[in-house]
Amino acid sequence: MAVSVESLGPTREVELPEGPIRFHERGEGPPLVFVHGIIANADVWRHVVPRLAEHYRCITPDWPLGGHELPLREGADFSLFGLADLVDRTLAALDLDEVTLIGNDTGGAICQAVAANHPDRLSRLVLTPCDAFDNFLPLPIKHLQLFGRTTAGLKVLAESLRYRPVQRLPIAFGLLTRRPIPANIMRSYTAPLRERADVRRNFAHLVRAISTRYTLEAAETLSRFPRPVLLAWARQNFFPLDHAERLAGRLPDARLRIIEDSGPFVTEDQPRRVAALIQEFLSTTGDRAAR
Repeated sequence: MAVSVESLGPTREVELPEGPIRFHERGEGPPLVFVHGIIANADVWRHVVPRLAEHYRCITPDWPLGGHELPLREGADFSLFGLADLVDRTLAALDLDEVTLIGNDTGGAICQAVAANHPDRLSRLVLTPCDAFDNFLPLPIKHLQLFGRTTAGLKVLAESLRYRPVQRLPIAFGLLTRRPIPANIMRSYTAPLRERADVRRNFAHLVRAISTRYTLEAAETLSRFPRPVLLAWARQNFFPLDHAERLAGRLPDARLRIIEDSGPFVTEDQPRRVAALIQEFLSTTGDRAAR
């Protein structure tokens, strides 16, 4: 993995019925758990965690979304609600309560599903630009559902992502950031799909299970989520600002903050701003948000 121990903390593992989940842990205090998107891993948060770990216990797993090195077993449920169950079981296995759950990209959709179906362990929710409503997957990367249906198609896709010009195409990572993602980080995101057939099998199950009916159902249920929510969103079209506004209007206790000069991967383009907004949100809602 590209991430350093100094950035996210030591690597550990927790064993679930579906298989192992690798995670990093740094800091002490109220727990923050981070959820990245597809073809990514904990490295997404490498510039944010060090700014929060002085006062919080930051747990950044490599979720089984294509950039992971520890595959889940056959039969694992990769639907949005199945992944939400996986997150909830991970929190239980780590004996975590009063968790602030923080999501980006596909991980934000998973966080919505956790808040909808498993709110008991959560004290707060932070959503950065992510899938929501009928935008799952966004149009520029819908082709993943075609290529991803077979491990052979995924192999071709993964090999193409080896090359920097391809990475910056709109159908790859080009619309996700204003600035290129460093080469070593891109390798950490894309190498597992190239190098591991079992990871490709996991990802094929994942893309087959993607459906807007899950994000629409989760968004509907969020109206009953009573805890504080921060929507830290960028002005871009991949995950429209209108969706953040709709989510904010639906949630009982939500605040929307805008991150300028950024693509959807706000942790790549504006990590200082992201960390500052999260820190402000945590401090103003109290270390143990009222239930």
